[in-house]
Amino acid sequence: MGASLSSQTEGTNRTGMRPGLGDIPEGCLACVFMNLTPPEICNLARLNRAFRGAASSDSIWVKKLPTNYQDLLNLLPPERYQNMSKKDIFALLSRPVPFDDGYKEVWLDRVTGRVCMAISAKGMAITGIDDRRYWNRVSTEES
Repeated sequence: MGASLSSQTEGTNRTGMRPGLGDIPEGCLACVFMNLTPPEICNLARLNRAFRGAASSDSIWVKKLPTNYQDLLNLLPPERYQNMSKKDIFALLSRPVPFDDGYKEVWLDRVTGRVCMAISAKGMAITGIDDRRYWNRVSTEES
């Protein structure tokens, strides 16, 4: 059973007569991948060369990146993302990118591709209050 299944995923069976998953054009696979989440695309890329080729296409990954992904890249040194594919940029931005002296970080959600942000207490500012007690950070055992 395992031999017949692997022959179907690689394109043809031993006699070379039946088409398999490897015979699906990459353009068709790319259309399907547009409707999948990034983890699903990566899992399908493990099936065979045709799936892997379609899953590496920049046209798929540019749709998974947010429209402002270039602004997020600008938080990094240019040498970290130059000459990277869109898939690699998605992977890079899926990890936290610290900025503003490390008080804030931004990353992409791996499933939805949405931008997430974390702001530490030191990264926040209180505006509109003239009382100086609110402008100093006082460490306590409770905080």
